[in-house]
Amino acid sequence: MKPTLAHILNFGAGALLTLFLVVQFGFREDRRTDEKTKAQNEAKWAPPALPKQMSFAGEAVPMERWDVQERFDRELLFNFYSPANVLYLKKLSNRYFPIISERLKANGIPDDFKYLCVAESNLLSGATSRAGAKGFWQFMDATAPGYGLTSNTQVDERSDIIKSTDAASKYLKNAYAKFGNWTAAAASYNCGMGGYNGQATFQQTMNYYDLLLPEETNRYIFRILTFKHLLENAETLGFNVAEEDLYKEIPYREVTVNASIANLAQFAIDNGTTFKILRSMNPWLKSRSLTVSGGKTYVLRLPAE
Repeated sequence: MKPTLAHILNFGAGALLTLFLVVQFGFREDRRTDEKTKAQNEAKWAPPALPKQMSFAGEAVPMERWDVQERFDRELLFNFYSPANVLYLKKLSNRYFPIISERLKANGIPDDFKYLCVAESNLLSGATSRAGAKGFWQFMDATAPGYGLTSNTQVDERSDIIKSTDAASKYLKNAYAKFGNWTAAAASYNCGMGGYNGQATFQQTMNYYDLLLPEETNRYIFRILTFKHLLENAETLGFNVAEEDLYKEIPYREVTVNASIANLAQFAIDNGTTFKILRSMNPWLKSRSLTVSGGKTYVLRLPAE
């Protein structure tokens, strides 16, 4: 059948409409793609600036050295871009740093060692490593008694912030006496005094920044320095926590116990609290009961009246 003028016009109109839709749709798609690309380009990640100077426990960090800069940069990058952890540490530090600082000062240990505690446990009383180290300062079960910490089926004083800080201070004082500087003492907390001394003897230097050590210890001091930098400069670096959002120390009263407690839940109720709160305020308790023998005493924290 021979096409009429009407057929031709209808076909032409349909083709024009199709062409219009294709062009219009393509234009919108191009615009969306351009906007998406622009947004992606504007959301670039950038490394935080490295501090020009740093110190640990009064000892200068040689930030002018390229190897020191790069090792510090690695730890800073990984932790700076873990903002949830930094913010949580900022909140926790308000509760625990005053206690840790007081015990460090009482034992003659520089205050910067509170950041070693952060590096060890993230300020979590129940932190446990794959090797079995536990508590704020990550003592092994076998070594805890040598530093005055009781660890058994009912009690684990590695999770007692005061006693474990005193125990860590004892180690650090011994390490400082052996190595003559606090940076080496801190590094040995990771690899042991024997491990550090063996490497230092072979490499003929006690300077941590000149030593090739096991990878974990190679990173260890820079991890401590990173937490010091992030927490001391949190607001400047963009980690803003309002005063009312910081975790406060929980008001408490102390009860000295010199006799066994068969039922800690009932003990908690009799003292106006719950088993859950009793364990939360005394994380070194591990059981439902507490055996006290041999003239030993324990001090339990309970909510303030």
